[in-house]
Amino acid sequence: MKIGPKYKICKRLGAAIFEKCQTKAFQNASEAAPRTGKIKRSGRKSDFGLQLIEKQKARFTYGMTERQFSRYAKESMEGANPAAVLLSRLEARLDNVVYRSGFAPTRRAARQMVSHGHITVNGRKMNVPSHIVASGVVVAVREQSRGGSMFAGITEKTTETKVPTWMAMNEGGLSASIVAAPSISPQEVLFDPAVIIQFYSR
Repeated sequence: MKIGPKYKICKRLGAAIFEKCQTKAFQNASEAAPRTGKIKRSGRKSDFGLQLIEKQKARFTYGMTERQFSRYAKESMEGANPAAVLLSRLEARLDNVVYRSGFAPTRRAARQMVSHGHITVNGRKMNVPSHIVASGVVVAVREQSRGGSMFAGITEKTTETKVPTWMAMNEGGLSASIVAAPSISPQEVLFDPAVIIQFYSR
């Protein structure tokens, strides 16, 4: 997915949704940005504008196209608690699980890792980043890939990673068991899932 200038996107959305924006230097630069002389219109954003921003925050956080994300949101609306269902579906994506386990430093790197065939699900190679992972599944670094430079020092990296409660690390940090349905609290994300559901309910 082509993203564009990450600094500008973070500034426009008002959230450090990319790792590149989660630095002190970026925060300082944003606060000390020089005036351009242009007059910026002030005023309250419309409900649509606010909903759009929340949707974009979530979409960029998980690295999804508009088509993919809208499908997730609309399918989530069939559940009793659409906002919670949406978060659960996003967290259950294989690329996100690989990122949460500490196998990859970013979700983007996790997507590449999966696409290149370095990850297995229950012992079978899986190269679909959007594959939904369920409770009881074991996600692991493929045996043939463990000696590569990409995974050098991975045991130390995964040991330092704070994994969510629905995941348990095995094999010295080379595999992860999904012990419960993947989920996350709305307070732990940079966007409001309830507002996103409102956006797609229009």
